[in-house]
Amino acid sequence: MTERLEAQFAFLMEADRLKQVLRATSLADGSRRENSGEHSWHLALYAMVLADQAGPGVNIDRVIRMLILHDLVEIDAGDVPIHSANGAAHASPATAAAEAAAADRIFGLLPGDIGPPLRALWEEFEEAETPDAVFAKSLDRVQPVLHNIASGGGTWREYNVTYDQLQERVGQKVARGAPALWAFVQSRLGGYFGR
Repeated sequence: MTERLEAQFAFLMEADRLKQVLRATSLADGSRRENSGEHSWHLALYAMVLADQAGPGVNIDRVIRMLILHDLVEIDAGDVPIHSANGAAHASPATAAAEAAAADRIFGLLPGDIGPPLRALWEEFEEAETPDAVFAKSLDRVQPVLHNIASGGGTWREYNVTYDQLQERVGQKVARGAPALWAFVQSRLGGYFGR
C-alpha cells in the first residue's frame, strides 16, 4: 500500500508543475498569462457548462477527464502556441514526439492499473477521432478565442493573427465538435478582423 501511495503522490506532485507552464493566451481580463493548470481546470468547467453543445453519444464525464489530463505533457514539452511565428510547430512531428515522451514519463509515474488508462485517454484526445475527443478538442480551441475577445484582441495582435489563420487553425476544430459555438464566436469577431 505504501509503494502504491508513493507512486500516486509522485504523479500528483509532478502534475502540480503544470501550474508553472505559462501559455500564450492571457487571462480574460488581460492581466497576465494563463498557466496550463488554470487552462485545464477552466476547460473542465467549459465541458460541464456547455454539455448541451455536445453531439450525440458524447460522454461529458470522459470529456472532463480528457481535458484535465490533456496538457500534462506540457510539464516537459512546454506550451507551443498555435499562432506563434512558427505555427506549424504546434502540430509538427517533433512536438508530437516530445509530447509522447513526456506522456511516457509522466503517466509512467502511476501504478500500472492507473497510468495506462490515463495515457490512453490522453492519446484519444490527441487523435481527436472519437465523439468525446472531438468535443473536447473543440472546447480546447474555443476557450483561448473567448479570452482574446474578452481582452480586446489579446495575443492575436502580438502574433499578428489573421482571420484565415484563426479559421484554419482553430475554427475548423471548434466547428467540427461544436458548430453552434463556432457560429456564436464568429459573430463576435468583427471588431478584430474587419468582418
